[in-house]
Amino acid sequence: MTTTPRILIIAGGLTHERDVSVRSGRRVANVLHQAGHEVRVCDLDASLLPTLEEWSPDVVWPLVHGSIGEDGSLQALLESLGVPFVGSHSVQAMMASNKPTAKGLLASAGVSTPAWLSLPQSLFRQLGATAVLQALDPRLTFPVVVKPTDGGSALGISRADGTEALRSAMVDAFAYGERVMIEQFVGGTEIAVSILDLEDGPAPLPPIEIVTDDGSYNYDARYTTDTTQYFVPARLDAALTSAVTQAAVQVHQVLGLRHLSRIDFIVDSEGSVWFIDANVAPGMTDTSLFPQAAEAAGSFADTCRRIVAFAASGR
Repeated sequence: MTTTPRILIIAGGLTHERDVSVRSGRRVANVLHQAGHEVRVCDLDASLLPTLEEWSPDVVWPLVHGSIGEDGSLQALLESLGVPFVGSHSVQAMMASNKPTAKGLLASAGVSTPAWLSLPQSLFRQLGATAVLQALDPRLTFPVVVKPTDGGSALGISRADGTEALRSAMVDAFAYGERVMIEQFVGGTEIAVSILDLEDGPAPLPPIEIVTDDGSYNYDARYTTDTTQYFVPARLDAALTSAVTQAAVQVHQVLGLRHLSRIDFIVDSEGSVWFIDANVAPGMTDTSLFPQAAEAAGSFADTCRRIVAFAASGR
Protein backbone atom coordinates (compact mmCIF):
# COMPACT_ATOMS: atom_id res chain seq x y z
CA MET A 1 0.00 0.00 0.00
CA THR A 2 1.23 3.48 -0.77
CA THR A 3 1.75 6.03 1.96
CA THR A 4 -1.12 8.02 0.49
CA PRO A 5 -4.02 5.61 -0.03
CA ARG A 6 -5.98 5.66 -3.26
CA ILE A 7 -9.52 6.58 -2.33
CA LEU A 8 -12.80 5.80 -4.02
CA ILE A 9 -15.69 7.94 -2.85
CA ILE A 10 -19.19 6.60 -3.46
CA ALA A 11 -21.76 9.39 -3.75
CA GLY A 12 -25.16 9.88 -5.31
CA GLY A 13 -27.49 6.93 -5.59
CA LEU A 14 -31.22 6.91 -6.18
CA THR A 15 -32.30 8.22 -2.78
CA HIS A 16 -34.19 11.34 -1.76
CA GLU A 17 -30.87 12.71 -0.54
CA ARG A 18 -28.96 12.31 -3.80
CA ASP A 19 -28.15 16.02 -4.16
CA VAL A 20 -26.70 16.26 -0.65
CA SER A 21 -24.70 13.08 -1.22
CA VAL A 22 -23.21 14.36 -4.48
CA ARG A 23 -22.21 17.62 -2.81
CA SER A 24 -20.68 15.76 0.12
CA GLY A 25 -18.70 13.51 -2.20
CA ARG A 26 -17.34 16.37 -4.27
CA ARG A 27 -16.23 18.31 -1.22
CA VAL A 28 -14.39 15.41 0.39
CA ALA A 29 -12.84 14.48 -2.96
CA ASN A 30 -11.53 18.02 -3.43
CA VAL A 31 -10.09 18.13 0.07
CA LEU A 32 -8.30 14.80 -0.33
CA HIS A 33 -7.10 15.60 -3.84
CA GLN A 34 -5.54 18.84 -2.59
CA ALA A 35 -3.79 16.78 0.09
CA GLY A 36 -2.09 14.71 -2.63
CA HIS A 37 -4.33 11.66 -2.68
CA GLU A 38 -5.43 9.93 -5.84
CA VAL A 39 -9.21 10.16 -5.61
CA ARG A 40 -12.13 9.04 -7.72
CA VAL A 41 -15.84 9.66 -7.19
CA CYS A 42 -18.21 6.95 -8.35
CA ASP A 43 -22.00 6.99 -8.38
CA LEU A 44 -23.96 4.18 -6.79
CA ASP A 45 -24.87 2.60 -10.10
CA ALA A 46 -23.78 -0.15 -12.50
CA SER A 47 -20.31 1.37 -12.78
CA LEU A 48 -19.45 0.77 -9.11
CA LEU A 49 -18.47 -2.91 -9.12
CA PRO A 50 -16.36 -2.67 -12.31
CA THR A 51 -14.61 0.40 -10.87
CA LEU A 52 -13.83 -1.42 -7.63
CA GLU A 53 -12.40 -4.36 -9.54
CA GLU A 54 -10.41 -2.40 -12.13
CA TRP A 55 -9.07 0.44 -9.98
CA SER A 56 -8.64 -1.52 -6.73
CA PRO A 57 -8.71 1.40 -4.27
CA ASP A 58 -6.97 1.15 -0.93
CA VAL A 59 -10.04 2.48 0.87
CA VAL A 60 -13.62 3.37 -0.01
CA TRP A 61 -15.53 6.24 1.58
CA PRO A 62 -19.30 5.69 1.22
CA LEU A 63 -21.04 9.07 1.28
CA VAL A 64 -24.46 7.93 0.10
CA HIS A 65 -27.03 9.44 2.46
CA GLY A 66 -30.29 7.73 3.37
CA SER A 67 -31.76 4.31 2.57
CA ILE A 68 -29.18 1.82 1.24
CA GLY A 69 -26.32 4.22 1.90
CA GLU A 70 -26.82 4.15 5.66
CA ASP A 71 -28.95 1.10 6.43
CA GLY A 72 -26.04 -1.33 6.21
CA SER A 73 -26.71 -2.50 2.64
CA LEU A 74 -23.78 -0.77 0.96
CA GLN A 75 -21.55 -1.57 3.92
CA ALA A 76 -22.48 -5.28 3.67
CA LEU A 77 -21.52 -5.28 -0.01
CA LEU A 78 -18.13 -3.74 0.73
CA GLU A 79 -17.56 -6.21 3.56
CA SER A 80 -18.32 -9.14 1.26
CA LEU A 81 -15.81 -7.78 -1.25
CA GLY A 82 -13.15 -7.42 1.43
CA VAL A 83 -12.68 -3.70 0.70
CA PRO A 84 -11.62 -1.44 3.60
CA PHE A 85 -14.10 1.41 3.97
CA VAL A 86 -14.81 4.45 6.09
CA GLY A 87 -17.65 4.20 8.57
CA SER A 88 -19.51 1.68 10.64
CA HIS A 89 -19.91 -2.01 9.92
CA SER A 90 -23.10 -3.15 8.23
CA VAL A 91 -25.00 -4.50 11.25
CA GLN A 92 -24.23 -1.44 13.37
CA ALA A 93 -25.17 0.91 10.52
CA MET A 94 -28.47 -0.92 10.12
CA MET A 95 -29.34 -0.59 13.80
CA ALA A 96 -28.30 3.04 14.08
CA SER A 97 -30.04 4.22 10.92
CA ASN A 98 -33.39 2.76 11.98
CA LYS A 99 -34.62 5.38 14.43
CA PRO A 100 -36.91 3.19 16.60
CA THR A 101 -34.26 0.46 16.86
CA ALA A 102 -31.58 2.97 17.86
CA LYS A 103 -33.86 4.60 20.41
CA GLY A 104 -34.79 1.23 21.89
CA LEU A 105 -31.17 0.17 22.28
CA LEU A 106 -30.18 3.46 23.82
CA ALA A 107 -33.16 3.65 26.16
CA SER A 108 -32.21 0.19 27.43
CA ALA A 109 -28.71 1.52 28.08
CA GLY A 110 -30.08 4.40 30.14
CA VAL A 111 -29.85 7.16 27.53
CA SER A 112 -32.73 9.64 27.74
CA THR A 113 -34.78 9.82 24.54
CA PRO A 114 -38.31 11.15 23.94
CA ALA A 115 -41.20 8.66 24.03
CA TRP A 116 -42.09 7.24 20.63
CA LEU A 117 -44.35 4.94 18.68
CA SER A 118 -43.52 3.35 15.32
CA LEU A 119 -46.24 2.28 12.88
CA PRO A 120 -46.32 0.83 9.36
CA GLN A 121 -48.46 2.22 6.56
CA SER A 122 -50.16 -1.16 6.21
CA LEU A 123 -51.70 -0.77 9.67
CA PHE A 124 -53.44 2.42 8.62
CA ARG A 125 -54.73 0.79 5.44
CA GLN A 126 -56.13 -2.22 7.31
CA LEU A 127 -57.57 -0.51 10.40
CA GLY A 128 -58.42 2.89 8.97
CA ALA A 129 -56.43 6.06 9.54
CA THR A 130 -59.10 7.76 11.69
CA ALA A 131 -59.38 4.84 14.11
CA VAL A 132 -55.63 4.51 14.48
CA LEU A 133 -55.08 8.22 15.03
CA GLN A 134 -57.81 8.35 17.67
CA ALA A 135 -56.19 5.41 19.45
CA LEU A 136 -52.84 7.21 19.51
CA ASP A 137 -54.00 10.23 21.51
CA PRO A 138 -53.61 8.64 24.98
CA ARG A 139 -50.13 7.33 24.11
CA LEU A 140 -48.50 10.63 23.25
CA THR A 141 -49.45 14.20 23.99
CA PHE A 142 -49.33 16.98 21.42
CA PRO A 143 -47.16 18.41 20.09
CA VAL A 144 -45.40 15.44 18.51
CA VAL A 145 -42.79 15.07 15.79
CA VAL A 146 -43.49 12.73 12.88
CA LYS A 147 -40.61 11.31 10.88
CA PRO A 148 -39.78 8.38 8.60
CA THR A 149 -38.08 5.60 10.54
CA ASP A 150 -35.15 5.61 8.11
CA GLY A 151 -33.36 8.31 6.16
CA GLY A 152 -31.73 11.59 7.03
CA SER A 153 -31.37 15.25 6.07
CA ALA A 154 -34.64 15.89 7.97
CA LEU A 155 -36.67 14.81 4.94
CA GLY A 156 -40.30 14.01 5.74
CA ILE A 157 -40.05 15.35 9.30
CA SER A 158 -42.71 17.70 10.65
CA ARG A 159 -44.31 18.77 13.91
CA ALA A 160 -47.99 18.16 14.63
CA ASP A 161 -49.95 20.10 17.25
CA GLY A 162 -53.26 18.25 16.82
CA THR A 163 -54.97 15.30 15.18
CA GLU A 164 -55.53 16.92 11.79
CA ALA A 165 -51.94 18.12 11.63
CA LEU A 166 -50.83 14.63 12.66
CA ARG A 167 -52.77 13.11 9.78
CA SER A 168 -51.09 15.47 7.30
CA ALA A 169 -47.66 14.92 8.83
CA MET A 170 -48.00 11.17 8.52
CA VAL A 171 -48.95 11.43 4.86
CA ASP A 172 -45.80 13.49 4.31
CA ALA A 173 -43.63 11.02 6.20
CA PHE A 174 -45.04 8.00 4.36
CA ALA A 175 -43.83 9.57 1.12
CA TYR A 176 -40.31 8.67 2.30
CA GLY A 177 -40.87 5.16 3.62
CA GLU A 178 -43.32 2.47 4.64
CA ARG A 179 -42.95 3.08 8.34
CA VAL A 180 -43.14 6.25 10.45
CA MET A 181 -42.22 7.18 13.99
CA ILE A 182 -44.33 9.48 16.14
CA GLU A 183 -42.11 11.02 18.80
CA GLN A 184 -42.95 13.20 21.75
CA PHE A 185 -41.86 16.77 21.04
CA VAL A 186 -39.24 18.12 23.43
CA GLY A 187 -38.58 21.84 23.24
CA GLY A 188 -35.13 23.21 23.75
CA THR A 189 -31.80 23.83 22.08
CA GLU A 190 -30.70 21.64 19.17
CA ILE A 191 -27.16 20.38 19.65
CA ALA A 192 -25.14 18.18 17.31
CA VAL A 193 -22.00 16.40 18.48
CA SER A 194 -19.70 14.84 15.90
CA ILE A 195 -17.55 11.91 16.99
CA LEU A 196 -14.13 11.06 15.60
CA ASP A 197 -13.19 7.46 16.43
CA LEU A 198 -9.62 6.69 15.34
CA GLU A 199 -6.38 5.63 17.07
CA ASP A 200 -7.33 6.83 20.55
CA GLY A 201 -10.98 5.75 20.48
CA PRO A 202 -14.13 7.88 20.22
CA ALA A 203 -13.65 11.56 20.99
CA PRO A 204 -16.19 14.37 20.61
CA LEU A 205 -15.56 17.35 18.36
CA PRO A 206 -16.85 20.74 19.53
CA PRO A 207 -20.66 20.61 19.88
CA ILE A 208 -22.68 22.76 17.49
CA GLU A 209 -25.80 24.69 18.40
CA ILE A 210 -28.37 25.10 15.61
CA VAL A 211 -30.75 28.06 15.63
CA THR A 212 -33.48 28.56 13.01
CA ASP A 213 -36.10 31.26 12.55
CA ASP A 214 -39.03 28.94 13.27
CA GLY A 215 -37.24 26.41 15.44
CA SER A 216 -37.48 23.74 12.74
CA TYR A 217 -34.20 22.32 11.48
CA ASN A 218 -35.72 20.70 8.39
CA TYR A 219 -34.25 20.01 4.95
CA ASP A 220 -34.67 23.60 3.75
CA ALA A 221 -33.07 24.98 6.89
CA ARG A 222 -30.11 22.63 6.44
CA TYR A 223 -29.40 23.00 2.75
CA THR A 224 -31.45 25.61 0.87
CA THR A 225 -31.66 28.73 3.01
CA ASP A 226 -29.23 31.03 4.78
CA THR A 227 -31.43 31.70 7.80
CA THR A 228 -29.96 28.98 10.01
CA GLN A 229 -27.34 30.06 12.52
CA TYR A 230 -24.63 27.78 13.84
CA PHE A 231 -22.73 28.41 17.04
CA VAL A 232 -19.44 26.51 17.28
CA PRO A 233 -18.86 25.66 20.02
CA ALA A 234 -22.44 25.62 21.31
CA ARG A 235 -23.40 28.27 23.84
CA LEU A 236 -23.53 25.85 26.77
CA ASP A 237 -21.87 26.13 30.15
CA ALA A 238 -19.06 23.76 31.04
CA ALA A 239 -21.32 21.29 32.85
CA LEU A 240 -23.80 21.01 29.97
CA THR A 241 -21.01 20.80 27.40
CA SER A 242 -19.55 17.90 29.34
CA ALA A 243 -22.94 16.22 29.67
CA VAL A 244 -23.81 16.42 25.99
CA THR A 245 -20.38 15.33 24.74
CA GLN A 246 -20.29 12.41 27.17
CA ALA A 247 -23.77 11.40 26.02
CA ALA A 248 -22.62 11.50 22.38
CA VAL A 249 -19.67 9.21 23.09
CA GLN A 250 -21.98 6.85 24.97
CA VAL A 251 -24.42 6.73 22.04
CA HIS A 252 -21.58 6.06 19.60
CA GLN A 253 -20.30 3.21 21.77
CA VAL A 254 -23.67 1.63 22.60
CA LEU A 255 -24.55 1.53 18.90
CA GLY A 256 -21.10 0.11 18.09
CA LEU A 257 -20.26 2.80 15.54
CA ARG A 258 -16.85 3.22 13.91
CA HIS A 259 -14.57 5.98 12.56
CA LEU A 260 -17.08 8.86 12.65
CA SER A 261 -20.66 9.69 13.49
CA ARG A 262 -22.88 12.64 14.32
CA ILE A 263 -25.24 12.45 17.27
CA ASP A 264 -28.16 14.88 17.57
CA PHE A 265 -29.69 16.01 20.85
CA ILE A 266 -32.17 18.43 22.37
CA VAL A 267 -31.12 20.16 25.59
CA ASP A 268 -34.29 21.27 27.35
CA SER A 269 -34.86 24.28 29.60
CA GLU A 270 -34.00 22.24 32.70
CA GLY A 271 -30.67 21.13 31.26
CA SER A 272 -31.72 17.56 30.46
CA VAL A 273 -30.06 16.01 27.40
CA TRP A 274 -32.35 14.06 25.05
CA PHE A 275 -31.06 11.80 22.28
CA ILE A 276 -32.80 12.41 18.93
CA ASP A 277 -30.84 10.75 16.14
CA ALA A 278 -27.56 9.06 15.18
CA ASN A 279 -25.97 9.55 11.78
CA VAL A 280 -23.51 6.97 10.45
CA ALA A 281 -22.72 8.89 7.24
CA PRO A 282 -22.78 12.57 8.24
CA GLY A 283 -23.16 15.16 5.50
CA MET A 284 -19.98 16.83 4.29
CA THR A 285 -21.39 19.84 2.40
CA ASP A 286 -20.45 23.45 3.10
CA THR A 287 -23.35 23.78 5.56
CA SER A 288 -23.04 20.30 7.10
CA LEU A 289 -22.28 19.97 10.78
CA PHE A 290 -19.40 17.47 10.84
CA PRO A 291 -17.10 19.67 8.71
CA GLN A 292 -17.90 22.71 10.86
CA ALA A 293 -17.04 20.79 14.02
CA ALA A 294 -13.84 19.39 12.48
CA GLU A 295 -12.76 22.85 11.39
CA ALA A 296 -13.41 24.21 14.88
CA ALA A 297 -11.25 21.42 16.29
CA GLY A 298 -8.37 22.25 13.96
CA SER A 299 -8.79 21.32 10.31
CA PHE A 300 -11.47 19.55 8.27
CA ALA A 301 -8.86 18.61 5.65
CA ASP A 302 -6.58 17.07 8.28
CA THR A 303 -9.55 15.21 9.77
CA CYS A 304 -10.39 13.69 6.36
CA ARG A 305 -6.77 12.62 5.86
CA ARG A 306 -6.69 10.96 9.27
CA ILE A 307 -9.98 9.14 8.64
CA VAL A 308 -8.90 7.61 5.32
CA ALA A 309 -5.46 6.64 6.64
CA PHE A 310 -6.98 4.89 9.64
CA ALA A 311 -9.70 3.15 7.57
CA ALA A 312 -7.14 2.02 4.97
CA SER A 313 -5.30 0.15 7.71
CA GLY A 314 -8.36 -2.07 8.09
CA ARG A 315 -9.23 -0.92 11.59
